[in-house]
Amino acid sequence: MTQFLPPNLLALFAPRDPVPFLPPLEKLPHEKHHSQPYSGIARFVSHFEDPRDAPPPTRAETREERMERKRREKIERRQQEVENELKMWDPHNDPNAQGDAFKTLFVARVNYDTTESKLRREFEVYGPIKRIYMVYNKRTGKPRGYAFIEYEHERDMHSAYKHADGKKIDGRRVLVDVERGRTVKGWRPRRLGGGLGGTRRGGADVNIKHSGRDDAPRYDERDRDRERDRDRRELSERSRERDKERERRRSRSRERRRPRSRSREKEERKVHNSRERSREKDKDKDRDRKRRSRSRDRKRERDRDRDKDKKEERTDVEQPEAGDAPHNDPPPVEAVCEPVEPKPESEEKNRERGERDRERDRDKERDRDRDRDRDRRRSHRDRDKDKDRDRDRRRDRDRDRDRDHKRDRDRDRDRDRNKEADKLQDNGASEQFEEGSLDLYIDLESQPAEGYMLPENGYQMEPPAEGY
Repeated sequence: MTQFLPPNLLALFAPRDPVPFLPPLEKLPHEKHHSQPYSGIARFVSHFEDPRDAPPPTRAETREERMERKRREKIERRQQEVENELKMWDPHNDPNAQGDAFKTLFVARVNYDTTESKLRREFEVYGPIKRIYMVYNKRTGKPRGYAFIEYEHERDMHSAYKHADGKKIDGRRVLVDVERGRTVKGWRPRRLGGGLGGTRRGGADVNIKHSGRDDAPRYDERDRDRERDRDRRELSERSRERDKERERRRSRSRERRRPRSRSREKEERKVHNSRERSREKDKDKDRDRKRRSRSRDRKRERDRDRDKDKKEERTDVEQPEAGDAPHNDPPPVEAVCEPVEPKPESEEKNRERGERDRERDRDKERDRDRDRDRDRRRSHRDRDKDKDRDRDRRRDRDRDRDRDHKRDRDRDRDRDRNKEADKLQDNGASEQFEEGSLDLYIDLESQPAEGYMLPENGYQMEPPAEGY
């Protein structure tokens, strides 16, 4: 088979060239003789120095010891800086501390995004504000999270000090206190080793985690309940939104798994449209039926009034003919010759009847116009209400039909029971009658009966009643 392959493939199967022959070496490297053999360090020991003349070994500093040393140095350096700043610190001569110290309120733990206008809106509820000073970092220009608010009146400052502690502003609860730098003797701020905060006393078991002053409650119980209710509502809303999103995803996945064909959707749309049309037709039929019944009632009332008026006219015309004169006296000539003139009362009645008919026609036209306008102004909401009303009416009709059917069924059952009881009673009475004397029946046959129910006509007598 290989002789049929092309030359480029036959070259792949060609054998390699033979390995060239090289003469062997005289000696291997490990067989060669070295002129200087290997030896130890014994001959160099005499050149070492005496151990008694060597210096003592030095101990290196460990990582923990180095960190402890740096921490001690930092503390000592910070203490020196605090002492130097305390010598220079004088709050009464501070150019930034302006205004009356007894009307100034200190606000700490403020959100970094809170603006001066927001603080003014939150704290103006306690009284008019004269000045607000927010503290910023001199190097970066960012807020440091606390501010000083000076009120117009001291009582407003006391009111804010009492009620604003723990107030939530922009998602954070602020701490409210009086300005102690210029009002308390020997007071030092936190940066110089003073302060009243309890959040940096020691470990987690000692520090205070809540917002507000140590000598005041966190905030009112009503605020706490309100915050708890708000959090609960937010959680319920989130869970509701999550459930809706889950249901939406499930419906989408269900629709993807079971795609509907266009023909099926068209058929369902046709069925739905036909149902809607039938409902509209039923509504129109009900509306026309009501109108016809209304017009029929009006026509019936109109005919009744017309008949009543005719009867009254007839009685008015016939009354002079039926007088109390004797029969032998001839009627007067004037009564025979002269025609009877219509009375003004009948004309008034005719006029009233015409006005009444015109009023009825106007009412009919007004009702028709009102119905037409109502149908024209009807919106989708009214249609939905009509649908709900029709559904309720249909449900009530079905309920009444079921109730009537149940009542008829109970009545039929009672009638059947009564029939069975009468039949049993008739059977017992007939047996008693047959067991009685036959002479009574013969005597009854011999007696004449009224009408055509006679024994000679071929009719048999009815059995006697219960009271016989």
